[in-house]
Amino acid sequence: MSKKHLDPNVTVRYEKSNVEAQSELPAMEAEARVNPIGAEEKKAKVNLNADISKVDTDTKKQYGFGKVHTKTRSQMPEKQLFQFAEYHSQDAERIGYSNYSYWKSVWQNFIKKKVALVMAFVFLALIIFTFIAPAISIYDAKTVRIDFPNRETRFVSPNSHFWFGTDSVGCDYWCQVWSATRTSIILSVSVSVGQIIVGVIIGLLWGYVRKLDRFFTELYNFIDNIPTIIYMTLIALMIGKSTMIMAIAMIAFYWLGTARNIRNLVFIYRDREYNLASRCLGTGLWRILTKNIFPYLISVIVLRLALSIPGIIAYETTLSYLGLLDISTPSLGILLRDARSNFLEYPYLLVFPAAIVSLITVTFYLVGNAFSDACDPRNHV
Repeated sequence: MSKKHLDPNVTVRYEKSNVEAQSELPAMEAEARVNPIGAEEKKAKVNLNADISKVDTDTKKQYGFGKVHTKTRSQMPEKQLFQFAEYHSQDAERIGYSNYSYWKSVWQNFIKKKVALVMAFVFLALIIFTFIAPAISIYDAKTVRIDFPNRETRFVSPNSHFWFGTDSVGCDYWCQVWSATRTSIILSVSVSVGQIIVGVIIGLLWGYVRKLDRFFTELYNFIDNIPTIIYMTLIALMIGKSTMIMAIAMIAFYWLGTARNIRNLVFIYRDREYNLASRCLGTGLWRILTKNIFPYLISVIVLRLALSIPGIIAYETTLSYLGLLDISTPSLGILLRDARSNFLEYPYLLVFPAAIVSLITVTFYLVGNAFSDACDPRNHV
């Protein structure tokens, strides 16, 4: 028997025993318990010997879930040491079931970004107000001039009667700005959604079907090597300058960047093990593209969609500045083009449409980045 002092107030005694170590010590006698260590506490002894008399002899005894055997394993019956676990199908389904929902997780992650959520409501309010503004305006937005056109109504600064002032021909600028905003938003959203759909479909086929790689590569190089403004000029001169024609033309040439990005991502996921297994099992092409690959691209697609909307507005401004867009339908680009010659003397002609364009750009940038991160499954927990 040996003694080893770990603490001046506690003495631990060790004795030899032929019993294996226990996972939990049996209840000791009251006098053998260790009292809290203190300056005036008496020294207590801890007995590490196992009580062999506590070993169960009933081999049919059932132990509750989570119970720890306080008996020595070396003298336990074999039926107590090894017991087959029973299988319950209902318990297995309950444990294996997960209430995970992809879009629910996307929404939960998105609402955590307070700034992006506020900007999303701002943009929604902006869209709604473009339809409400003509109703509360003094003048009709469809009329080109106000009720009493004369030189006195030209370049009137914003006041209680003309809330945004008037332009160079005496038009109510309030009606023009909100009508132009509605046109630009509808045009940009339509073109962005259209080019995303075309770009994603072509990008999936371009990246997955090896036989089509050469064709789409040559098509991409042919279109991309010629400035897009040349195509738009030829279409405007040969077909027309209407908003519908120019929107279709922008979709026809704006999908290049999206398709190339999607194609490069498809290369990464194309030859992974689950796709190889799907092909060996005879899974169809479109099912592999839509079920196995497309979900990994959602975050990238959302980001490109959000960032392309302000890009389309900027491109529409360029076309309007060059005179390639029909001016009969007011848009933010046309207002910015008309304000370029008078904004030094009358800055409000530039401030109002430029402020709305900036608001749309910042809004979609913040919302697009936040929603793209929320769509990434790696950010779901």
